[in-house]
Amino acid sequence: MKEITIIASNEVGSLAAVAEALGAVGVNIEAISAYGRDGDAVFRIITNDYATALKSLSRVPTVKKVSEADVLVVKLINRPGELGKITRKLANKGVNLESLYIVSRKQDFTEVAIKPEANQISLAREVLGIK
Repeated sequence: MKEITIIASNEVGSLAAVAEALGAVGVNIEAISAYGRDGDAVFRIITNDYATALKSLSRVPTVKKVSEADVLVVKLINRPGELGKITRKLANKGVNLESLYIVSRKQDFTEVAIKPEANQISLAREVLGIK
């Protein structure tokens, strides 16, 4: 799965412009994280069509930079402490995380998108038992 990171001007309507651009080309946002950092707006999104999303985002005036990276999706039992278990495993092996957020939640389980530093994706896969 791919995560798209968007660095945009942190101004009123910046997220609206990004969301409208994606919607206009039929791209669905499946997960999103949005926050401010050093005067910029940072949006991390997972979509149903990252190639089309990348093309569309390049035309948004408030967007300064767009990048993509692999993320790992982990299915956790939906109970207290499960996120702590997997993040402790990663930490004990020295894996540094750039982002983590919920992709979906059901009654029995929660899927979490995890983005380790680019040079640690293989190690994270190994630690989490992902092939």
